[in-house]
Amino acid sequence: MRVSLELGKVQVSYHRRLTMDEASLLRLLSLISLLSCTTQQASLTATPSSSQFFKGDSVSLSCGEDDGWRPTRNTTKRQRTRCGLDWGRSTGSSCKISLIATWESGTYWCESGEGETSNSINITVTGGAVILQSPVLPVMEGHDVTLHCKTKTPPSNLPAAFYKDGSLITETTGHMTIHHVDKSDEGLYSCDIRGHGESPPSWITVTGKPVTSAPPTSAPPSSSAPPPSSVPLQVVFRVLYHLVMFCPYFISTVIMVSLYRQRHTGQHPRVSMATAPPTQAEQRLAEDRDDIVTTEHHF
Repeated sequence: MRVSLELGKVQVSYHRRLTMDEASLLRLLSLISLLSCTTQQASLTATPSSSQFFKGDSVSLSCGEDDGWRPTRNTTKRQRTRCGLDWGRSTGSSCKISLIATWESGTYWCESGEGETSNSINITVTGGAVILQSPVLPVMEGHDVTLHCKTKTPPSNLPAAFYKDGSLITETTGHMTIHHVDKSDEGLYSCDIRGHGESPPSWITVTGKPVTSAPPTSAPPSSSAPPPSSVPLQVVFRVLYHLVMFCPYFISTVIMVSLYRQRHTGQHPRVSMATAPPTQAEQRLAEDRDDIVTTEHHF
């Protein structure tokens, strides 16, 4: 009865431990899911990929494939409004502005239902005749960047002067390329087309390259390690060594156990009490002793 009760306790503790392990596993999976959800934030992109637009252009904004995020903006007229409420046409996590106005210049970003925010971009809408098409997202160090100076009406490849922080960089036809940008190329850029006008300025941000760790290199084989061919021989020697060391202890243990069992059961070694038969001389001596005793008795 006690055995069955003890077995029952073991089973109860086993099931209880299994339940605790499952709960811990579920908590771990929930934590991993929560971390993955919080780290996978949306990123706002614009199409066309430019920081400047003419009044009346069409612009598409996207927060990626997650429907929980919506494009949001701050403009000169309205603060913190989401796409689909009073501006743009919302489709999932995307938003399209068909005829963008100058007052819609401002800061745009993605925002989730819980109030989380993504990266932000600055969009400038001008009613003038010249814009500078520059990257709306930060540029990584080492990459090439091409700036286009465009007019609202063709042709768009007219000679243009490009400026950085108010200083003339170069005069070329239509576009300028900066090769292998670095932090020193970060700044406020604009362009000017003679006879058409100057573009609004736009800030270009340069980010550093992501740091990647080098893969670990395999350690060279140690010179003290034995060659592979000697491994089986060492195994044989080791087995023989253990057998030689083990046999004396085994034999002595068997003898001691045998002696203990004999003593415990009362079986002692038998001692033989048999005597050898008398010789002829001993028989004659015994007969003479008997005759003497008889004579003394009849005297």
